[in-house]
Amino acid sequence: MNVWGKLALFAGGTLFGSAGVSILGSRDAKKLYAHATATVLRGKDGIMRCVETLQENCSDILADAKAINEARAADAEPEVVGEDAGAAAGDAVGNAAGGAVGDAAGARVEA
Repeated sequence: MNVWGKLALFAGGTLFGSAGVSILGSRDAKKLYAHATATVLRGKDGIMRCVETLQENCSDILADAKAINEARAADAEPEVVGEDAGAAAGDAVGNAAGGAVGDAAGARVEA
């Protein structure tokens, strides 16, 4: 390509660039930008409502799961009532001490 062709391309690019800047800065273009931005903001508001609903549902699920685990833990604990309470406590201490239960004199007797 010769020098005149390159100069013509440069002049054409400059002309289209100047026209593009004036078009982008026009009143109609600004109106279009404002409407497009308003549409995006409305979409964002709708999405945020969905996200909040999802977060609330997840919080409810988490609370239910914690309640279920607490109920299971309460059911898994043995209930000791009355005279059996002393024997069960002694067994627990004896088992924790390696299976031996001590008597009043301090001697260790195998259980």
